[in-house]
Amino acid sequence: MKLTPVLVGLTVINLGLVGYQTLYATAAKAAADDGILRGKGLQITDDKGRVRASISLFPASRQPDGSMYPETVLLRLITSEGKPTVKISALEDGAGMSLGSNGPAYAQILARNDRPELNLVGRDGRRFGP
Repeated sequence: MKLTPVLVGLTVINLGLVGYQTLYATAAKAAADDGILRGKGLQITDDKGRVRASISLFPASRQPDGSMYPETVLLRLITSEGKPTVKISALEDGAGMSLGSNGPAYAQILARNDRPELNLVGRDGRRFGP
């Protein structure tokens, strides 16, 4: 029996696979060495698995009135009860920030296009300021 050609063939295939794996691992390590985490979103959870912070990207969408709402990046900080009390958003045409409390009170700052807004609402629903 002549096993030599078969053994040589298997050896060549194995060397090729080892070489491919080595190159692939080197490329993956080089991509990870920049220290940057990349993804479509990020969620931070507590010990019970509840989402406590998130960064999300929302595509542009058509509103019920027919207008387009621009692509938005949204950061949410969430209480243990699941209520987002801090929201910061970045849009194509501006930005916004909302700070809430455990009740219905909130403070909101919006700057879109040429229309900045400041909204302050107390726990009884009463508006403060201009």
